Amino acid sequence: MQFRLEKRPQPSRLMLYAAPILAVILTMLVGGAIFSAIGYDGPGAVREIFITPLVTSYKWQDLGIKAAPLIIIGVGLAVSYRANVWNIGAEGQYVVGGVCATGVALATYGMTGWWILPLMALAGVAGGAAYAAIPALLRTRLGVNEILTSLMLTYASVQLVYYLVRAPWKDPMGMGFPQTRIFSEAARLPTIIPGTIVHLGVPIAILVALIVWFVMARSLFGFQVRVVGAAPHAARYGGFSENRTIWLALLVSGGLAGLAGMLEVAGPFQRLVPGFPTNYGFTAIIAAFLGRLDPLGVIFASIVLAITFVGGEMAQTTIGLPAAAAGIFQAMMLFFLLAGDLLIRYRLKRVTHQPTEARA
Repeated sequence: MQFRLEKRPQPSRLMLYAAPILAVILTMLVGGAIFSAIGYDGPGAVREIFITPLVTSYKWQDLGIKAAPLIIIGVGLAVSYRANVWNIGAEGQYVVGGVCATGVALATYGMTGWWILPLMALAGVAGGAAYAAIPALLRTRLGVNEILTSLMLTYASVQLVYYLVRAPWKDPMGMGFPQTRIFSEAARLPTIIPGTIVHLGVPIAILVALIVWFVMARSLFGFQVRVVGAAPHAARYGGFSENRTIWLALLVSGGLAGLAGMLEVAGPFQRLVPGFPTNYGFTAIIAAFLGRLDPLGVIFASIVLAITFVGGEMAQTTIGLPAAAAGIFQAMMLFFLLAGDLLIRYRLKRVTHQPTEARA
């Protein structure tokens, strides 16, 4: 007796959107049990990571700061994954976008003018898109898998940051620390709520998600992305170019990741430092899937992941959890989501082998 996977009929929307909620609940339950088993306060870990950031009012501003880059990068990845283009290197595109924006900030150091921040944003988008163009070129011309190329380019971007902050862009007044000089006032994002750290990048992230949602739902580009991703052969009959869609998907996701890098370097960091690569690009992959590759869903998924970031930092000081605790919970969340999707879309069917005589 053997078993095989059999595709279920089209799952209902209720099942599709209930799976992420169930994944979060299972993550809390299983994560708490695991941390209890290895000697930590499991229920306390769940409380500090998932509950405390929501009930502590002064931490709400941190949630917005952490969620903004996840929203922007996650929305771009949702577009790419809808087209069946697997951009895994959004972290590298985020870093390059921040580097290009830093170049503009340093070149205009000491200047004033409203045009500096928009110019930094354009540089960030262009840098992220250009970095994503490398796997796009390799995929369309040579058939190289974009998963490998985009991922490997991430590590090259991190080394680029290390080189820049230790040599040509090193702050001469930084007492030997590997960092650039702090940006001038015109190159920093203004805060939108007095007395907080909530900067202009937070509403920009929401606006980007709404624009992308409208484009994907109401434009020919969105229809093309969905058709190419779901049925490439039908797309060819419809006149849609698969290679063109690959280019567009990677440029959009890379450009948005670069924009997130610009907002981070001009907002919370206000300079380029070795700690600028913060794994937002990798965490945004979870946000994209947890949000069901829907820009509006990515907003809520990014807030959930931002809660784990903020809660993980709090749990290190309150109950002594390791720094990797938030990453463990995030990884479990993705695992349970993918497992739930498998059970929703497929079922195990028992296969019984008939005797040879009967088959004859």
